[in-house]
Amino acid sequence: MKKFIYLFIVLIMISACNNKQKKENPFFAEWNSEFGLPPFAQIEESDYIPAVEEGIKQHDAEVQGIIDNKEEPTFANTIEVFDHSGRLLSKVVGVLFNLSETNSSESLNGIVEKVMPMLSEHNDNIYMNPQFFKRIQTVYNQKNNLGFTTEQQQVLDKIYKRFTRNGIDLPADKQARLREVNKQISLLENKFSINLLAQTNAFRLFIDRQEDLAGLPQAVVEAAAADAKAADRDGKWLFTLKNPSYVPFMQYSQRRDLREKMFEAYSSRGNHNDSNDNKQVIIDLMTLRIEKVNLLGFKTPADFILDETLAKTPQAAYELMNKIMPAALKKAKEEVVEMQKIIDAENGGFKLQPWDWAFYAEKLRKQKYDLDEAEISQYFKMENVREGVFACASKLYGLKFEPLKDASIYYSEVEAFKVTDENDSLVGILYTDYYPRDSKRGGAWMNNFRDQQVIDGNDIRPIIVNVGNFTKPTPNKPSLLTLDEVGTMFHEFGHALHGLLSKCHYSTVSGTSTPRDFVEMPSQINENWAFEPEVLAMYAKHYDTGEIIPDSLVQKIKNSGTFNQGFMTTELVAAALLDMDWHTLASIDGIDVEKFEQQSIKKMGLIDEIIPRYRSTYFNHIFNTGYSAGYYSYLWSEMLDKDAFEMFRKNGIFDFVTAKSFKDNILSKGSSDDLMVLYRKFRGANPSVEPMLKGRGLK
Repeated sequence: MKKFIYLFIVLIMISACNNKQKKENPFFAEWNSEFGLPPFAQIEESDYIPAVEEGIKQHDAEVQGIIDNKEEPTFANTIEVFDHSGRLLSKVVGVLFNLSETNSSESLNGIVEKVMPMLSEHNDNIYMNPQFFKRIQTVYNQKNNLGFTTEQQQVLDKIYKRFTRNGIDLPADKQARLREVNKQISLLENKFSINLLAQTNAFRLFIDRQEDLAGLPQAVVEAAAADAKAADRDGKWLFTLKNPSYVPFMQYSQRRDLREKMFEAYSSRGNHNDSNDNKQVIIDLMTLRIEKVNLLGFKTPADFILDETLAKTPQAAYELMNKIMPAALKKAKEEVVEMQKIIDAENGGFKLQPWDWAFYAEKLRKQKYDLDEAEISQYFKMENVREGVFACASKLYGLKFEPLKDASIYYSEVEAFKVTDENDSLVGILYTDYYPRDSKRGGAWMNNFRDQQVIDGNDIRPIIVNVGNFTKPTPNKPSLLTLDEVGTMFHEFGHALHGLLSKCHYSTVSGTSTPRDFVEMPSQINENWAFEPEVLAMYAKHYDTGEIIPDSLVQKIKNSGTFNQGFMTTELVAAALLDMDWHTLASIDGIDVEKFEQQSIKKMGLIDEIIPRYRSTYFNHIFNTGYSAGYYSYLWSEMLDKDAFEMFRKNGIFDFVTAKSFKDNILSKGSSDDLMVLYRKFRGANPSVEPMLKGRGLK
C-alpha cells in the first residue's frame, strides 16, 4: 500500500512538473526585466510554435472582440484597438525572425518553415474578414467628418488599404486562391534565403603556401589563419565568401587565378543546379507574385508595390535610374581606362575583368591619392567607430548611450546599450551584433524586437538591433574596419535612430514603418557625417597608440571621396534595374533566369567589366527581404538625403536648429503624416537630384 501511495505521489509530481513546464513558456510570461528585454537564455526552440499558436489565438479573439462590439464603430473602439492588438504574436515573431537571420540552425529554419504558412493564413483571416472590414469601412467613410488627427488619418488609411490590397473585394473562390498563393510565396521567399546561406557557407578556399598570400595585409592573413584554425585546419589560411574575407582578398591578393576563383564562386551563388539552386525558386516565386497582383487588379508586381511608395509608378523609378546610369557608365568607362593603363604598364598582357576591378582600383587609389586602406583601417577600431557613431548622435540629438553589461543577449558577441535623452528619459534599447558567423545571413541591417507605440498613455519605447558582418578581431589585433564598413555602421545606425527617436502613438506608422523609397533616407543621411574632419577627430584613433588620425590622412580620405563612384553607382543602378525588370514582367512563361538576366544587362548597356551588385540567384533583397521592385529605393532615398544634407552643410553639420528640425520633422514622425509634407517642412522645398549626382562625383 505504501509503495502504491508513493508511486501515486511521484506521478502527481511528474504531472505537476509537466504542467508547470507547459505554463513556463517564456513568451507567455511578462518580461519583467528592467527594460522588458526578451529572456533569450530561457527561450528554447520548442517554445516558438506553441507561442505562435497562442499568439494567433489571442489575436483572433481580439479581432473578434472588435467585430462583436455593439457600439457604433469609431476610431477608438475599432482602429486604435486593432493597432494595439496582437502583442503576444508580435513578441514571438520579433524574436523568432530576428534569430532566424542572425543565429539560425537547421531546426530553427524548420520552425520558420512551419510558422510562415500559419502567419500567412492568420493575416488573410484578418484582412479577408468582411465583418471586420465593415467596421473599418464605416470609420473610413467618416474620416473627413470626425476630427481625426493627421496621424490618425494616416493610420486609418494604411489599415483600410491593407484590406483592399489583400483581396477583401474578391469573390470567395479568388480569395481562397489568394490565400494559397500567399502561403506559397512566404515559403519560397524563406527557401531562397536558406539556399543562399547554404551556398555562401559551402565555399571555402584553403591556402597552404605562404607565397600564395602575396599582397594581402597582415591583418587579413591573421584573420584567415584564425578561420582555418576554427575549421580544424591549423597552419593553413581560410578564405570564404563572407564580406570581411572576400572583399580584402579581391582588393589585395596578387594571385589573379585565385581572385577569379573567388569571384566565380561569389557571383554564381544559387546557380549550381544542385539542391540549393535558386533559379526554379525565382521562377516559381515570380509566377505566384504575378498571379497575386493579377487577382488584385494589377498588371505587374511593380505596379502593385509602387502604388504605395513615393515614386508611385515603375515609370517614375525607371526615370530616376535612367537619369543616373549614363553619367555612371561614363565615369566607369573612364575608370576602366585608368586601370588598364596600370595593367599595361606592368606588362600584364590581359584585359581588365570583373575579378580584377577591386585589385586595380586599390592600386589606382594608392597611385592617385596615396591612400592605403590597410593603413587607414588602423584608425577604425570597431569600438572606436561605434563610439563615434554614438558621439555624433549625442551632439546632434542629445542622446546618451550606456552599456548594459548584464542585459539579456542572444549571442555572446552581442552588446546592449541603454539610450536616453538630454532629460535622462528612456529613448530605447540598442543591440549591436557586428561580426559574421555561419549562422548569420550576409549583409547589414536594422530590425526591431519591439516597436514604439503609446498604449493607455504609456509610451512603450523600442528595442532595436543593428546587425553587420564586419571584419572580426584576430588573436593579435582588434576589429579594424574598412572605409566601407565604417560607412555601413553609420548607415545602419541611421535606421536605428529612425526607430529609437520615434514619437508616434500607433505602431502602424511608428519608426521605420514608411515606404521603402523613404526608409533609406534617415540611414543614408547619417553616412554623411562619417568622414567629416570634425567627426573623424572624435573617433578615428590608432588602435595601438591612441593617436588621432592625422590631418594628412583625413585629407586623403576627403580627396578620394568620389573615387570609384563610376563602378559603385553603376553596379547599384544595374541591380535596381534588374530588380525592376523582373517585377515589371506580366508573365513568366518561357523565362529562363540566366537568359533573362543577360537580356536585362544588355538593355541597360552594362560594360563587361562590371556585373550588377546582386545577380538574380543571390538577390536576397528582392526575393526574400521585402525590397522587391524596391531596390531603386536606395537611389530615391539618396536623392532625398543628399538634398537634405545641403541644409546641414549650409548651417553647420552640428547646427542645433537644423538637427532639431530633422529630428522633429523626419526621425520622430515615422509615416504619421504625408512624407513629402514632412520633408518640405524640414527642407523648405522639394528635393533635387543634383546634390546626389554631385555627391557621387558624376556632375
